[in-house]
Amino acid sequence: MSILLRSECIQCLARQQLNAIPEDAKEEQKLEFLQRLCKIFAGASWEVCAPVILQEINELRRDIFGSIHDYSGEKSHYNQLLLKKEQEIREKIRCVHDPLLKALQYSLVGNYIDFSAVDNVEEEYLEKLLREVEQNCITGEIWERLKQDLKNSRNLLFLTDNAGEGVLDKLFLEVIRERFPQLCVKVLVRGKPVLNDMTMDDAVEIGLQKVAEVYDNGNGIAGTWLPELSPQARAIWENAEVIISKGQGNYETLRLREENIYFIFLCKCEMFCRNFQVPRFTGVLAHG
Repeated sequence: MSILLRSECIQCLARQQLNAIPEDAKEEQKLEFLQRLCKIFAGASWEVCAPVILQEINELRRDIFGSIHDYSGEKSHYNQLLLKKEQEIREKIRCVHDPLLKALQYSLVGNYIDFSAVDNVEEEYLEKLLREVEQNCITGEIWERLKQDLKNSRNLLFLTDNAGEGVLDKLFLEVIRERFPQLCVKVLVRGKPVLNDMTMDDAVEIGLQKVAEVYDNGNGIAGTWLPELSPQARAIWENAEVIISKGQGNYETLRLREENIYFIFLCKCEMFCRNFQVPRFTGVLAHG
């Protein structure tokens, strides 16, 4: 059996949900929520992971409390914040010896904008990460292999993660298309709102369709969970020769797959930092 579920992820989900119980909820609602939440954890298969469980928890929250947190304000704020910086960052990418590496470093930094894994997303810290993109030193065999695969392929699939960072992903895809013009680039965003993950509305807001064909994946899981992809998204997946997967959520749902997947993300959780043996907010490029 493939084991995707981690005990630390259950602990993290439990802590998040306990902290997010509405203050004005009735005692009966709180008790029912906690009892049913425990049942979700107890019944979770070891073959699923935190993003899949979160979808069930969100359904529970809607059932008991009537709604879940709406991140549309936060998403639009960071979309607009990065759009204002877009041209400045584009010029910084263009003026270096290796624009592809520089664009990847900026794309990595954008993964900080994660309202699930980061307790307090701060603009000042994001600015610091943007000033210090070179600290994400991506070199070695995997980086060389990615470039070779991009050169030798015709179909690239890019899996997005959070809103805001999508502006930096767009710049990365711009450079990819210029360097590898034979590539047909397709992007999958979330099919329904979940956390501050990118949806089609966010993609339109930042102009992502200018650099790639953009499709939604048909579901509201905070990752890419193949059993729930729409038929269209599944066909795009199966046709891809190279897949670039952005963010921890996509890594969690896809890390045991055998397709040609390159994972790029910042390590934001203690478990990820320990597994990759890096400090928090370090950029990682992994394969398989």
